[in-house]
Amino acid sequence: MQEYTSDPLVGTLVDGRYLIQSRLASGGMSTVYLATDRRLERGVALKVLHPHLAGDPQFLDRLGREAKAAARLSHPHVVGVLDQGEDGRVAYLVMEYIKGHTLRDVITDKGALAPRLALALIAPVVEGLGAAHEAGLIHRDIKPENVLIADDGRIKVGDFGLARAVSTSTSTGSLIGTVAYLSPELVLGKQADARSDIYSVGIMLYEMITGRQPFDGEVPIQVAYQHVNSTVGAPSELVPGLAEEIDELVQWCTANDPDKRPVDGNALLSELRHIRTNLSDAELDIQPPAGRSALPAVAAAAATPAGVAASADPWQDRPEGPSEVPPEDHTDQSRTEVIGGIQRPTEVISRGSNPTTVMSAPPRRPAYGPLSAPEEVVPDQETYSDDGLESVPAPASKRAQRKQDRDEERARRRAAATPVRSLRGGNARRRGLLWILLLVVAALLAAGAGWFFGMGPGSPGTIPELANRTVAEAQQLLRTAGFQSTTKDVYDDNVPPGLVVGSEPEAGQVIRKFQTVSLAVSKGPELFPLPELAGKTLDEAKTALNGTGMALGLITETFDESAAAGTVLAQAPRSGNPVRHGTPVDLTVSKGPQPIPVPDVRGQEQDAAVKALEAAGLKAVISPETVNDRKIPKGSVVAQDPASGNLTKGGTVNLTISKGPKLVDVPSFVGKQAKEAREALENLGFEVRVNNILGGFFGTVRDQDPVNTKAPEGSVVTLTVV
Repeated sequence: MQEYTSDPLVGTLVDGRYLIQSRLASGGMSTVYLATDRRLERGVALKVLHPHLAGDPQFLDRLGREAKAAARLSHPHVVGVLDQGEDGRVAYLVMEYIKGHTLRDVITDKGALAPRLALALIAPVVEGLGAAHEAGLIHRDIKPENVLIADDGRIKVGDFGLARAVSTSTSTGSLIGTVAYLSPELVLGKQADARSDIYSVGIMLYEMITGRQPFDGEVPIQVAYQHVNSTVGAPSELVPGLAEEIDELVQWCTANDPDKRPVDGNALLSELRHIRTNLSDAELDIQPPAGRSALPAVAAAAATPAGVAASADPWQDRPEGPSEVPPEDHTDQSRTEVIGGIQRPTEVISRGSNPTTVMSAPPRRPAYGPLSAPEEVVPDQETYSDDGLESVPAPASKRAQRKQDRDEERARRRAAATPVRSLRGGNARRRGLLWILLLVVAALLAAGAGWFFGMGPGSPGTIPELANRTVAEAQQLLRTAGFQSTTKDVYDDNVPPGLVVGSEPEAGQVIRKFQTVSLAVSKGPELFPLPELAGKTLDEAKTALNGTGMALGLITETFDESAAAGTVLAQAPRSGNPVRHGTPVDLTVSKGPQPIPVPDVRGQEQDAAVKALEAAGLKAVISPETVNDRKIPKGSVVAQDPASGNLTKGGTVNLTISKGPKLVDVPSFVGKQAKEAREALENLGFEVRVNNILGGFFGTVRDQDPVNTKAPEGSVVTLTVV
């Protein structure tokens, strides 16, 4: 996979938690990145919305609600929504990261699939949709690009919630979804429900079995027109010999009238499992005609990178190592067209290189619905004569009976999934009166409907601008416009309490007057208590502020004798005070105890040295051992430890006290040579002074002072030499 190293977000940390590693894909609504959740140490798919959506506060509010709804849906076949938020101008969704490929890759590589493989791939998709429909969620953009197949074989449906959020932020006439898979009601701008997803599944199943989409056109609007005005053909027209049940399944899902489709994913799943169980191996393993491509030539070329040949078997020829498949609307394999004011991806359909051909098909069995002909005779089982050499067709009555049994079984299975209505015949005159009565009732209903939708409660009206008005003013404006209203209280950082923040539907929208307008009334900003930060380290305090949505303010450092360096001493505002999200909190942080230079007290008397150290904030400890020193007088400091450097307040300095110079015996050197006497006295530690008489010619000591007594080491001994 190509990595976009020039993307400015690659390498950045989003919301203090998600480290973006690489860019995976880009679509019409967002860009998907591979990121690392640093808090939980796992890989995630980070979907960053494009600026035109991220800059819309109303869209972000809707996206938040849809993301919460999607996050509550936990199912093994649905890509999980893990987180949603904003970091400055970056609005993002965090989704489960799936390593693997998409169903689009399978269709592109393999072309038309055997029914066994197609049903095996579509079943988890339908199961995931069934769980979503049961939870009240509608996907609205089912397509092969949103079906993710993990390397370990798991199949998941991605992008729940995003399509609905985008659709509610656009005009009512816009088409949301890939045009090749849009249901007729979405094309016509009608309300979508679970049956709209079922239609898209039917189109996708048709494409998997036949290798191509049922409708194509030069421009997307032609494809959309065919969804509304044409019916999806039977897949067996392109795959001769395909089981009738698969034809009926596809056409049941893709009925133009939603009432004729399965009611939701669970109803379709039940029928899908029944078909897979009852088809024979030969019917499940029938191979499509050789050479049928998943896409027309132009689309296949656009979907395949230049210089890379499509593998005949994607399960064996796929390059080693997992490919990253984000839950994204992959628009890089298609051309973007403008439909209803929104750019949507549309497959490119080529006519020149793939001409349409009419293929002969075997005799068809009847499909579901009122268009089936009960008189059709279909070749069925054969019976044999007694001698075993000649085969003869079964009697027509038996074939008709077996056909009737099959029809009854199908009707029984689908009764719970599709409403069934029947009209009973009766007396012709009674039917005529009934028709007259129905026409009269219809005329009355038409007149009533004309009044209701023209001038009555059903007439359209435009919601006025209500923001920053009092509730009474807003309600009066709505009554004047013909609307009823309800109120609900919401927090808002910008609108004063008691004033209207906005309405649902929003101002400027046109709705029927019988619809209720909900007013959001401000309760003022939501306040949150500040956490207690004193005693925490600075990093812990930053984490606590991020967790509560507060901002880090000014940091002041000061010395503290009891708190270690980096410890928070105080905060402003104080803990417990209710404040808004984003309020800056100032912190006072300890630099640890203040260092004190150690004074040099060597040579000072003991008392003076102790006072000097205590004055500096230090403690003096006197060593019990005293030492002789010929230079330091008795009672003075000979040594200290430490002698220099810094200590903190109350630090200890050890002092060693002198007991003065040592007393040494002074022997007599009278009558001896002066040189010998000098050397001996200096070795004993004395300082020798020589007085020469008559020039000290003989070099003999005549007199010595002191002599034959004790004298302090280092004192002076005087020699008189002649």
